[in-house]
Amino acid sequence: MTTTDTVSAAAPPADPPPQPQVLTTRDGTPLKVSLARALRREKMRALLLIAPLLLFIVLTFAAPIADMLFRSVENGIVANTLPKTVEALADWDETSGEAPGEPVFQALHADLLIAAEEKTHTRLGSRLNYESSGMSSLFRKTGRRADRMDDALPYKAQFIDIDDDWGDVATWQVLKRFSPELTSGYFLNAVDMQMTTDGVELKPENERIYLFLFARTLFLSLTIMACCLLLGYPIAYLLAALPARTSNLLMILVLLPFWTSLLVRTSAWKVLLQQQGVINDFLVWTGLVSDADRLVMINNQTGTIIAMTHILLPFMILPLYSVMKTISPSYVRAAKSLGATDWTAFWRVYFPQTVPGIGAGSILVFILSIGYYITPELVGGTSGIFISNRIAYHISSSLNWGLAAALGVLLLAAVLLLFYVYDKIVGIDNVKLG
Repeated sequence: MTTTDTVSAAAPPADPPPQPQVLTTRDGTPLKVSLARALRREKMRALLLIAPLLLFIVLTFAAPIADMLFRSVENGIVANTLPKTVEALADWDETSGEAPGEPVFQALHADLLIAAEEKTHTRLGSRLNYESSGMSSLFRKTGRRADRMDDALPYKAQFIDIDDDWGDVATWQVLKRFSPELTSGYFLNAVDMQMTTDGVELKPENERIYLFLFARTLFLSLTIMACCLLLGYPIAYLLAALPARTSNLLMILVLLPFWTSLLVRTSAWKVLLQQQGVINDFLVWTGLVSDADRLVMINNQTGTIIAMTHILLPFMILPLYSVMKTISPSYVRAAKSLGATDWTAFWRVYFPQTVPGIGAGSILVFILSIGYYITPELVGGTSGIFISNRIAYHISSSLNWGLAAALGVLLLAAVLLLFYVYDKIVGIDNVKLG
């Protein structure tokens, strides 16, 4: 045995490395586990506190938007009302130039017997009438006579005898084109386009209205926003510069329109702006205009801009005022003491600090104005209405909820796009209310 082996055998075994001490609570639970449980309890408690508000937002905001998105593409009424006809039409070539054969008409007869009994054929006709005029009366007329058809005679001849449109290829093209349960037809109509046998095409020029209304809505909303900014900025500056007692008194005048009904304010502008109204009478009395040349300020874009500027002006003044109130007057005085003129001190020192208020007020006024429909309806006439007026019409009058939903989705997309552009140019972080 060597010396090295003797030393190794005599050496005591090495001590194990020390283990890290685990901190525990009084009941022996590791502190880390206990803290994790406490954190989970706090999160659960916070979730329960905000649960009513979260549920309210889901039911009143998220759910309606989701329903609107679904209605803009939903089209199950054709397949649900005429299931056998839709299946038979699958083998028909719509570019053949000829109406379908006898099996399709036989399937249509079987479907119409059930639809007429359940009173669903009229709803189907109303839906297809949005795509091709005359479909509503066609289904209503045929539904009344479907149960009187003779099974011994060809159904095709009997349908054409009821109405010649059943022999028209265009009628069957509409049926086949809108037989899927999801459709892009509403969105195509919302941008003045239509689906044809040759693909997607623009509608005839005399039927294009929605793209023009979208452009008009954006233009008038931006104009109203600019008018509110031009009028609201000096008012907010005055409120921020005056002593608190006087400023609070004037603030009551700014908030006064909120205490008056929107319909009352709009109706007042109808009285003021009409050709025999107060403003025109005053202009004639002062001699600025002749009695024969009274200004036309109602039922046009001018009336819409004036009335909506008055209604939305407080929404521009309040954000501007809240930001201007936080700006110390010592900045402007310091700039003047260094030789700056009044204009330079304002433009180079004061104005940049008010940009966050300008951004907040502009976004608020623009988003509110783009969705207004009561005021344009009352004072805008035919040249001052917004796209929101057509959305309201399709919801309450024509009951074309699919087209209304598609128009609403496009309007929402336009607002989000402009919001994104604003964020890239100005920066959403620069928007604040004081």
